[in-house]
Amino acid sequence: MAREKGPKRERRPRTRGQKIRRGILIGVAVAVAVTGGVAAWGYTHLQGNLKSIDIDKAVGPDRPAQLPSGGQDILVLGSDSRSGLNGDVIGQHEDIGARSDTAMVVHIPKGRNSAVVVSIPRDTLVDRPACTTPQGRQLPAAHGVMFNSIFSVGGPPCTVKAVEKMTGLRMDHYVEIDFSGFKGLVDAMGGVDITVPQAIHDKYTNLDIPAGTSKLDGTQALAFVRTRYSVGDGSDLGRIQMQQQFLFSVLTQLRASDALTDPVKLYRIGDAATRAITTDSDLGSLTSLLDFVRSMKGLNAGTLQTVMMPVVYDTAHYGRVDPAQPQDSELWQALRNDRPIPASARTSPAHGTVNTGTANGG
Repeated sequence: MAREKGPKRERRPRTRGQKIRRGILIGVAVAVAVTGGVAAWGYTHLQGNLKSIDIDKAVGPDRPAQLPSGGQDILVLGSDSRSGLNGDVIGQHEDIGARSDTAMVVHIPKGRNSAVVVSIPRDTLVDRPACTTPQGRQLPAAHGVMFNSIFSVGGPPCTVKAVEKMTGLRMDHYVEIDFSGFKGLVDAMGGVDITVPQAIHDKYTNLDIPAGTSKLDGTQALAFVRTRYSVGDGSDLGRIQMQQQFLFSVLTQLRASDALTDPVKLYRIGDAATRAITTDSDLGSLTSLLDFVRSMKGLNAGTLQTVMMPVVYDTAHYGRVDPAQPQDSELWQALRNDRPIPASARTSPAHGTVNTGTANGG
């Protein structure tokens, strides 16, 4: 039996308040959808920027044990490939081929509230262990090769293996920063303030800054960390101190600026940073990279200590240096045991005092 339809109910007109509330709800829903879409796009975009390499697989099982204390060590390399964008940035007149122009071992004790950065002079003569290149080519062991040549012929895996052999420390992570990306990162930060006691005029890097404090853009910053002929004795050892000074300045400026609270600026920095770096596969996702960065939130310029690997000038090869003993061994042994840097490692026989302490003079 058909059901009789009741009288049609009249829809009561919405009040002005109801219309306003409905409009707000719709607006909120649209805003959530839009910002969620933007956030999803941003995440996907940054993730797409990342490049990684499986260091564990490439290096193989013959490696130092991880620190029992729970500390970690990271190998940070600055790559000066002379091709593509890097060639445009640093000049095509230089030798073709990728080299590790900057090398630092970053030691982070358990708790991750402090760090020690050890710079390895690129002209150090070291023993290269037998290793496998990223292309699968087997490289035989070699004695007394220049440190930065290892990256040229063997890439990241051979460099990691050589550093582990030199230090007895397992490199838990690997981060490579290319020069063209470095320039973009500094520009995204809005420049970096650097103070120098004397004017620098370097015709090789085209750096021209007065004595005192200058705000360096990306191009100038790249020239600053590569300058050596116009500062100190013109060696790579003097350049290392400038690189460490620049690192302090970046950390200080990031902490003091609004970058961490300004979403637009933070995204620009994140975009530039993810374009600039290649990591090991454990840091190869945006989630794992962000988790790692957050775990070091207590690290700042005041808790960062820098030192150069102690070296002596090689007597047979002009301009080359060798690890100084026993200072070199004492330095790496201290890090393996999470002990303070020994006084012997704070002075390099080849270049006098090289430790810059912390930003607050500690």
